[in-house]
Amino acid sequence: MQGEDPFDQGAGSILRQPKAVWATAGASVVAFMGIGLVDPILPSIAKGLEATPSQVSLLFTSYFLITAVAMLVTGFVSSRIGGRKTLLTGLALVVVFAALSGTSSSVAELVGFRAGWGLGNALFVSTALAVIVGAAAGGSSAAILLYESALGLGMACGPLLGALLGDASWRYPFFGTAALMAIGFICITAFLKEQPKPARKTSLLDPIKALGHGGLASVATSAFFYNYAFFTILAFTPFVLNMTPYKSGAVFFAWGLLLAVFSVLVAPRLQKRFGSLKVLGASLVLLAVDLVILGYGNHAAAIVCTIVSGAFIGMNNTVYTELALGVSDAPRPVASAGYNFVRWFAAAAAPYLAPKIEEWSNIHIPFVVAAIAAVVGAVVVRIRRTALTHEAKEPEPGHATEDGVTVFAD
Repeated sequence: MQGEDPFDQGAGSILRQPKAVWATAGASVVAFMGIGLVDPILPSIAKGLEATPSQVSLLFTSYFLITAVAMLVTGFVSSRIGGRKTLLTGLALVVVFAALSGTSSSVAELVGFRAGWGLGNALFVSTALAVIVGAAAGGSSAAILLYESALGLGMACGPLLGALLGDASWRYPFFGTAALMAIGFICITAFLKEQPKPARKTSLLDPIKALGHGGLASVATSAFFYNYAFFTILAFTPFVLNMTPYKSGAVFFAWGLLLAVFSVLVAPRLQKRFGSLKVLGASLVLLAVDLVILGYGNHAAAIVCTIVSGAFIGMNNTVYTELALGVSDAPRPVASAGYNFVRWFAAAAAPYLAPKIEEWSNIHIPFVVAAIAAVVGAVVVRIRRTALTHEAKEPEPGHATEDGVTVFAD
């Protein structure tokens, strides 16, 4: 994206894309909305199903645990049936399991349906950017920016949709997501043609083998600790804020906007000026400071720190993804699958452990643990900086992926 304006009205503009690209990008927005959708309604779900915070937080744990494991499968599937069929399979699973989530009569049912939702989302998200880049007009820069914008918009709008629909009933956001994804399914069926299959089929073990590279393993390890901090904020903070769905949705909408702006606009500029590793290390340390203030400050401070954390999370998502995809000689889809396989396990662990830690100690300690995790992530980057800068050419800011697994992004 350097040296060109993706919003220029020329052939390569982000605004002048085929219908297939817009259909896939629109479905991507809804897919990413599903991650933060339950945020503002977690207390309502707990009340409606007579569950504890740790039980309700399993909605994230089951979702991301399946997503992590599915990262080993998505390349295997898409390299055999093609990108279009993989997208449609993922969308169909999300429609079914999101709708079933709204019918749940117990936390156990809801957790199980969210696991199926996670499988569908993994299949969709892991393929979407590859399809967008393949179908886009004018090169990959505008396509990548369009995808990253969809990610940020989805992360911002998910809590807002959850709040608007969840104010009437915690079940409605699930039905709403199912309806939107069904529309995405129809649009992709109508506008997207099948993309060429890869010349070489991906095996289930390829992502694991790719982690044998020191640089990629270092990025994945650092991102593991960072994701623990990230999802402590996303899954545990709503219980700490203890606000109505509308107010909680507004907080996380503002959080998502900062995430989008700093991921797409700010991070590339800072990387160009200071370098990826310095930006990442500083952002992780600042996130740790933000977490400590969030944990020990008053209610107003907690709201502000929750929103501000979106800025650090947005920068981290962008830098981690670019490092993961550029630090090794593995094919980008394979490197990304291995990287995401490792880091999503932390996303599964944090939502469960944070409320448990509170039960064992007090409400402040989960944020201290998350802050320590962020610092450990920064230490790994510092110690392994040679592997992260010399084993492969560092990618230019803004030229992140061609495989579709940036979430977060991320």
